[in-house]
Amino acid sequence: MYPTIVDFGPIGIHSYGLMLATAFITSVFVIQHELKRRDFVPDLAATIVVAAAVGGIVGAKIYAALLDGQITFTELFSTSGLVWYGGFIGGCLGVLFVVVRSPNPTLATIDIVGPVVLLGYGIGRIGCLLAGDGDYGPPSDVPWAMAFPNGTVPTDVPVHPTPIYETLMSFTLFGVLWSQRLKWESFQGALFGMSLILLGVERFIAEFWRITPRVLGWMTAAQIFSIVAFIVGIVIVFWARSRPPVVAEVVQPVEEPMGTEASAPSSATRKRRRRR
Repeated sequence: MYPTIVDFGPIGIHSYGLMLATAFITSVFVIQHELKRRDFVPDLAATIVVAAAVGGIVGAKIYAALLDGQITFTELFSTSGLVWYGGFIGGCLGVLFVVVRSPNPTLATIDIVGPVVLLGYGIGRIGCLLAGDGDYGPPSDVPWAMAFPNGTVPTDVPVHPTPIYETLMSFTLFGVLWSQRLKWESFQGALFGMSLILLGVERFIAEFWRITPRVLGWMTAAQIFSIVAFIVGIVIVFWARSRPPVVAEVVQPVEEPMGTEASAPSSATRKRRRRR
């Protein structure tokens, strides 16, 4: 494994950080492309991803510190202790804060962000694999088992390469959800609800191949959170489906009086959405 790709003494390029940056850049590109397609403000994409990153890191650190029973300056600004479900909650709050204050419709914009979380999560897990940061599973003799002797959490024993499992599941679920987004976008909020459901399913399954401590019988804390996310997602989907669908309609342009100089397209020519 390659925790550090290039080392410049006290400064280096780390594989985990590189894949996080790749996830952020990819997410910005995908969100921006979708915002443009739906005639929303596309420049919001970068702000959304930054808010998700900052909120995610803060949420993860605070949750990890609470689990340890104390919140100290060292704990909050160390490079360890990034609990994913704390980060997910913090990231959601950060994105919600930005989207609510933006000119874009809140639910429709969150629907765009939801599936991209699966994509970014899958890319981030590649960084976990390259760094060998301890997110791998128990010892195994399957043909694709890997050892991480040079990882940040080293092991010479072949183990389940759980980050690969998570990346494959995340990419697959993102592809399925993204391919169906046009069918769901008239029910604002449903796509985000579906994202919560699939995120819960992905992490619940992945925990069977991780060495995470069990807190409730055979279940880990992440699996408990996954069940909560699954249930919340179902509630959101049913709520979105119970509301009148939002459909796009194109209003015919208003004829301009002769002699009037051509100007930017009138707002009447833009796509408008109404409840049916």
